[in-house]
Amino acid sequence: MVDITHKEVTLRSATAEAIVRTGREETIRAIREGRVPKGDVLEMSKAAGLLGVKQTPYLLPDCHPLPIEEARVAYEMDGMEIRILMTVRTHYKTGVEVEAMHGASVVALTIYDMLKPIDKEVEIRTIRLLEKTGGKSDIRRSAD
Repeated sequence: MVDITHKEVTLRSATAEAIVRTGREETIRAIREGRVPKGDVLEMSKAAGLLGVKQTPYLLPDCHPLPIEEARVAYEMDGMEIRILMTVRTHYKTGVEVEAMHGASVVALTIYDMLKPIDKEVEIRTIRLLEKTGGKSDIRRSAD
């Protein structure tokens, strides 16, 4: 791992996005109405994503273990797409971009897993960093 002993502790924040596209509008209705056989898709995937954020340094060898002070998931449904926004924040010496992207990825994979029995055309379209603050540089990308 990279030596971070010389770095200052600052507020670090990152928001990542993942897009899951369903194959049918009925799939989105089933999510909204709680009719997916495997359970509440949004709550289950949120829990999985929070676990994913916390497990990042155990799965990605170059990531430092760090104190996660906030992690939250938001969803936006538009047509046949589910937009996942994962935000992670901490006061530490290194950023949380990978933790946010890893969490968003786990949310997307959980949604995929829960929907595959009812929709064979579900796919994960995008996983990307939207915003990062703290440290040497800030990044802000358009959400489109």
